[in-house]
Amino acid sequence: MAIARRELIGSMAAAGVASTLPITYARAQAKPKIRIGVLNDMSGPYRDITGMGSVACTQQALQDFGASNKGIEVEVIFGDHQNKPDVGAAIARQWYDQGVDMIVDVPTSSVALAVSAVARQKDKVFMDSGAGTSDLTGKLCNPNTVHVTYDTWMLAHATGAAMVKAGGITWFFITADYAFGHALQRDTSNFVIQAGGKVLGSVNTPFPGTTDFSSYLLQAQASGAKVIGLCNAGTDTINCIKQAHEFGVTKTARIAGLLVFISDIHALGLQIAQGLVLSGTFYWNLNPRTRAFSERVAPKMPGVRPGMAQAGCYAATLHYLKTVAAMGVVEAKRSGAETVARMKAMPMDDDVFGPGSIRADGRAVHPAYLFEVKKPEESKEPWDYYNVLAEIPANEAFRPINEGSCPLVHA
Repeated sequence: MAIARRELIGSMAAAGVASTLPITYARAQAKPKIRIGVLNDMSGPYRDITGMGSVACTQQALQDFGASNKGIEVEVIFGDHQNKPDVGAAIARQWYDQGVDMIVDVPTSSVALAVSAVARQKDKVFMDSGAGTSDLTGKLCNPNTVHVTYDTWMLAHATGAAMVKAGGITWFFITADYAFGHALQRDTSNFVIQAGGKVLGSVNTPFPGTTDFSSYLLQAQASGAKVIGLCNAGTDTINCIKQAHEFGVTKTARIAGLLVFISDIHALGLQIAQGLVLSGTFYWNLNPRTRAFSERVAPKMPGVRPGMAQAGCYAATLHYLKTVAAMGVVEAKRSGAETVARMKAMPMDDDVFGPGSIRADGRAVHPAYLFEVKKPEESKEPWDYYNVLAEIPANEAFRPINEGSCPLVHA
């Protein structure tokens, strides 16, 4: 379900055009200004898992932090990268040159990797929430990037291993043909094999633009695999699951949605999605703190509940602003790498993830969860979709720091 965006986006029609939010948090005499850019998919397959919901959660972080009361002027702008690395890099470069201090969100791993490189070149801050590739804190890590919400290693570790333990010993992957899909297939395959399973095959699907997955699903079914792993996200995942039901693929194989957001479940409906096992780091009704956050942001997201990528923008922005307050605005604007280093030295704590920390490789660590989608009769209120199967502690949820080949990590 899409968030109503017309009144916020205004006349932003072309991708790459940033819009300034109508709300700023400032004291008239407070200078210099902190500028935050929310860069994501506003119009494509990831618009419901990031889009204006991420902007709303970023706004909520400013409001909860109370920037104006602390004498810090903050401006938020936002833009659409169209899921294209060249567009995303061009926007990031322009924003940083025009005084943006921190970019947040950036779904689509290929775009996130490009923005990460620009952040390092410009010595600015990049806090990724929407992209999944674990390479952001692995071989391609840098001192200007923080990876906040989830990654392919976490998803593979939680969902892949659980499916094998439940009897899904043979797998076939349907993979979006770009950095995220390949990283997720790689990481999940490793866990499947380590757990004693076997990968029977895979097929790559063009991204973006694929809407008919029937031939790929039938190819997966013909392999005889017990599990069909979906290494995609957003509307691609929704279409795959719907078409798997339509073509009877679910009669012979289980579907493993390796990256599923609550907006995907809402679009599918519980009748189709019930029983689906998935992993994540945030659920709006997980505990009193997540529910309180979701209630506060609800007026900015009418009719929907935040997903984990959107909520991650809240956590990232809040921690960044706490760091700015501790350093002072002038010092925080001086060097993105120094600001990220200070963020790593400060503990994280927010209503989205709870207590956490940022490691030397830029990975924000916090608990993760294995969820199962409820049956329709189990749901007690709108968006009440998940049962918690297991909590994975923060020290186990993400790849061990010495296994990522990050050059920032010294043995």
